[in-house]
Amino acid sequence: MRDSFRPFDVVAAAAGLLLLSPLFAVAAVWVKLDSPGPVFYRARRVGKGGAEFRAFKFRSMTVGSDRAGPGITVANDARVTRSGRVLRRTKIDELPQLINVLRGEMGLVGPRPEDPRYVARYTPSQRELLGVRPGMTSPASLRYRKEESALTGPDWETAYLGEVLPRKLALDLEYVRSRSTTSDARLVLRTLAALLFGAGDGVA
Repeated sequence: MRDSFRPFDVVAAAAGLLLLSPLFAVAAVWVKLDSPGPVFYRARRVGKGGAEFRAFKFRSMTVGSDRAGPGITVANDARVTRSGRVLRRTKIDELPQLINVLRGEMGLVGPRPEDPRYVARYTPSQRELLGVRPGMTSPASLRYRKEESALTGPDWETAYLGEVLPRKLALDLEYVRSRSTTSDARLVLRTLAALLFGAGDGVA
């Protein structure tokens, strides 16, 4: 299904990387000056057909944090750097995934790729999402763009696996079953509005 959108994804990703190159340069310098380690973090994610790939992000946590804690970030996570807090809040940390779009591992629109540890818990119906290319934005990622602030307390992972993740997957599953070029374009515009103006109802 997603392959029919591939030409648009390639053109848009290439244009985005070119236009955003000054912002990328500033973010890269800030990350390097703020804490030791590489500029980019390559997160393990599961894509179309269940194939694993590495999703590019600006590094927003201290080196080794992925091995010293959970696979997702929670409210007031001590592993997040000072620059990382701003990059994550503005979603600038995810813009390098335009590289994944160019490489064919992701599209602009599609279910957000999950950590393999959580994909292993998918039900047969939820695994239907693995039949399409994951994306940089989706109805679930827009609805839960403030997800970190909602994951608090000692039982945050239980809440995520039992409540948040199933809701996110249900939203994206409903979307991919009836998606179209028009709905994808509308979702991209809604995402831009949310990032630029805070529009939408992201979970607080």
